[in-house]
Amino acid sequence: MKHQMAMQGACMKITAQEEYGLRCLMCLTRAGAGESLTIPEIAAHEGLSQPHVAKILAALRNGGLIESVRGRSGGYRLAESSSEITLGSVLGVLGEPLFQEPDYCQKHAGTETAGICVHHGACSLRALWQTLEEWMRHTLDQITLADLAQDEVRITELLKARLAEAVLEPSHSRLITLGNLKTVTN
Repeated sequence: MKHQMAMQGACMKITAQEEYGLRCLMCLTRAGAGESLTIPEIAAHEGLSQPHVAKILAALRNGGLIESVRGRSGGYRLAESSSEITLGSVLGVLGEPLFQEPDYCQKHAGTETAGICVHHGACSLRALWQTLEEWMRHTLDQITLADLAQDEVRITELLKARLAEAVLEPSHSRLITLGNLKTVTN
């Protein structure tokens, strides 16, 4: 019972910048191919402050996901088709990897170990985090902004299918079962 309760609280944390960045990109996606929106339009549509939207759009522009358009009908638009921009690329621009190697192990080595993890060389946790990150990256690289522009029922079905493909796809990974633990490895 305790394990079930603990698992219900387990989740991946998405930063505000990642969430709001995706919302801004979805706003641009729904505007249509080649159409641009201004910072005030996006801010009003998403219920965000204009300075916050400007900061997010600057990061997205610097990451090559959107471009600014000058002139009377200026604003921001997607740099590529929404079917070409993946969630993996968006989160790569807006966030950090789930597991950062080698800094992660050094930062979390323990306070009494002089920066060297006591599990150095034989760490099952490192293997777990690396495998999960690889699986997530692969999965997120299969989902585009165009996919997310569908209604909630369709996108839910699509995401379930893509997640199943990512877990079972033989060309990318194989599923290994160790007792009750299932993990994806190369």
